[in-house]
Amino acid sequence: MTTAIRTIVMTGATRGIGLEAAREILRRQRDTHLVVLGRGSSAAEVLPGLLDISPHVSTVDVDLSSRASVAAAGAALEDLLDSGDLPALNGLVFNAGVHLSNAMQSTVDGYERTFAVNVMSTHQLLRQLHPHIQAPARIIVTVSDAHFGDLRHTAGTMPAPRWAIPEISRPGAFDRSETVRAGRRAYVTSKLGGIHLVHEWARQLPAGIDIVSYNPSLVVGTGLARETGGAFPFLMSKIIPMLTVTPLVDTPVPAGAKLADAILGGTPAETGSYLHRRKTMASSAESYDTDRERALWSWLEQVPQSTS
Repeated sequence: MTTAIRTIVMTGATRGIGLEAAREILRRQRDTHLVVLGRGSSAAEVLPGLLDISPHVSTVDVDLSSRASVAAAGAALEDLLDSGDLPALNGLVFNAGVHLSNAMQSTVDGYERTFAVNVMSTHQLLRQLHPHIQAPARIIVTVSDAHFGDLRHTAGTMPAPRWAIPEISRPGAFDRSETVRAGRRAYVTSKLGGIHLVHEWARQLPAGIDIVSYNPSLVVGTGLARETGGAFPFLMSKIIPMLTVTPLVDTPVPAGAKLADAILGGTPAETGSYLHRRKTMASSAESYDTDRERALWSWLEQVPQSTS
């Protein structure tokens, strides 16, 4: 049995700001056991470096695009928590996400991959693990200011989201779904969905268990642009890095420190709030739609836990 007294489970901790946040958490909180939830090969690559910081690190394999894999990972975590092999769970971080070059890619379960990874897997894992969370606790869902879909927040690089449940969960739901622009629309729509999910979970969770949307804003060097297609990878690798001397753009190390602040509660934020780096603010007007949030919740609750 580990000697740590708390557990934080984190997706998206194998690269970019997630990896930097994981390192920061382990440096700051020696009494924390960090569980890296990710694909086995990626987690295996980062595990030795994390163990150099703290012995309280373990990994659980998961493919977030497969509902059966998510269910199996959740069950493995439940077993470890129930047996005492992991200490009390009081932190969940949903930082993993994909941004694809079209809106046509299908998961093994038949869902559009962007929505499946960025929204469906978050709800599925949270539904499975939330009975094990012990207050005080904080849950972080990484979103994006791209969900605004306007010139101010995206400089014209992203279209506006288009919401329709359950249609957007299916490949080919957007106009010209085979195009790069549709892939971007699927991404911003999924990030809007993440905020909707946070709002509804904030109403469902008991007092003392807070859930917060976290927007890291524009960060270069995260690897998120690798599958986006079009000019976006070029912009993120060649043009945007020149803006890191301004407050507009972050690099992974400072962005990871800000994410760690959000995870560990160093940045104040009430449950259900939208945290932009280190400051709470309003998300888009569209994101505050109680009926839409409840409809999303109801639909996700009816999706089979796995296809196995």
